Formats: sequence, structure tokens, C-alpha cells
Amino acid sequence: MKRSSVLAFAMVGGLAAVSLALAQTKPEETEVWKPAVPVVAPAQDAGGAPADAVVLFDGKNLDQWVSALDKSPAGWTVSDGVITVDKARGNIETKRAFRDYQLHLEWRVPANITGSGQARGNSGVFLASTGPRDQGYEVQILDSYGNATYVNGQAASVYKQHPPLTNASRKPGEWQSYDIVWHAPVFGADGALTTPANVTVIHNGVLVQDRAVLAGETVYIGKPSYKAHGPAPIKLQAHGDPSEPISFRNIWVRELASR
Repeated sequence: MKRSSVLAFAMVGGLAAVSLALAQTKPEETEVWKPAVPVVAPAQDAGGAPADAVVLFDGKNLDQWVSALDKSPAGWTVSDGVITVDKARGNIETKRAFRDYQLHLEWRVPANITGSGQARGNSGVFLASTGPRDQGYEVQILDSYGNATYVNGQAASVYKQHPPLTNASRKPGEWQSYDIVWHAPVFGADGALTTPANVTVIHNGVLVQDRAVLAGETVYIGKPSYKAHGPAPIKLQAHGDPSEPISFRNIWVRELASR
């Protein structure tokens, strides 16, 4: 058979196959109508909470928070709609425990910040608080606007595990935002890890962690590892560095269906 004849035959065959597929499938056969997608009213303002969110800080009080050390009332300062870290009072954590969720929070390094490296506006959000001090899984908070430090310890890193994909930091004195999607680790009945945790982080509107898989809980020295746990609080860190304390506002969380 001539080459031109072969090409013509192939074209005819291909068209016949497409025609047959179209004849066999109506558009309606690939449309899904039920179950209907749940309706969630979005926030009216940027950074505001959608209708199904749990508001963890609305600018008024720390009623949703306790001391991570002894579960007494959280002792950080609330003024003008803002929480300011009280380093002497230690970490605070949510009264409620969460598993998988979407978290929004905004934070600000003081405009008059001093120090350098890790001693410059250091704090962190622990996505599952498994102990009173710095146990859990930490996304770092730090002044990383022209402030050099190890890259897996700068702002928006999964501390000591994953550097951010890019540095989206604003300068001290300006508000910054984290939007975080957290999928907690899954453990079997025997306590063995079956699915590691992963996290996505958007820093000031920029994707900086893309489903980063965690090797375990955050540790300052050594290698991370897992220990079995269930739903856990969200914790904010009162870091012991000597620099001026940072502030938070607009904190809310949406619980997600667990895997």
C-alpha cells in the first residue's frame, strides 16, 4: 500500500473512532450533579474568616487560648485588636484540638527590631502541639527581610526540614500572612506511622511550601521523628531570643475532612 494510502486510511480510521465515541457518549453522561457541593460564604474582607471557620482570635480576647505549659489562661497582651507575645509567659495553644485543617494567621515583626539571624523576631506556629514547650511541627516565623540565617530556619520554612521555595518576606513593621493547609500524620492501631504529615504554606500570597512531606516532629538538634498522637492543639511560640516580641492578628481555622 502506498504511503499516501496508509495515511488516508489512518485518518479515516481515526475520524471513525472519534465519531463512534461521540455517538456513544452524551454530554449528560459525564455530568455529576449529586451530592451537591456544600455552600460556604466567604469573608467580606481580605484575611477575614469564612462562614464555617473557627475564629481563634477576633481582636478582642484570648478566650480560645491557654498556656501550653499548664493550661492556665493565656497571658499574652491583647490591645487594639492585636496579640503581642509575652516571652515570660511562654507558649500558648488553642483550647481545641484539630486534625486536618486550613489555617490563616497574620503576624508582624516590630519596626524597631534588633538582633540578627535567629535572634530577630523569632517565633513559630506549631501545627500540632504535642508537648508544652517546643514539641510539634513548626512553621518558622522570623524577620527574613535582608536577615541572613540558615535557609531551613528562615521565615516560612518547615523548621530544620524544608526551606521555603522563595523568600516572600515583607520588611519589619508590615503585616504578613500565612495561609496553611495541614494534613496530620496517620498512625495505625499499633502506633506505627502509616502516612506522614504534609503541609502547604502560602506566605503573603506566594506559594512557599507545596505539600511538603515531614520526616517527623520539629527538633532543634538531631533528626526529626514521629511519635503517635491524635488531634492536637495549634501552638504559637514565645521564643527566648532577646529581640522585641512579635504580634499576631486575624487567626482562624477551617477543619477539613480527614483522610
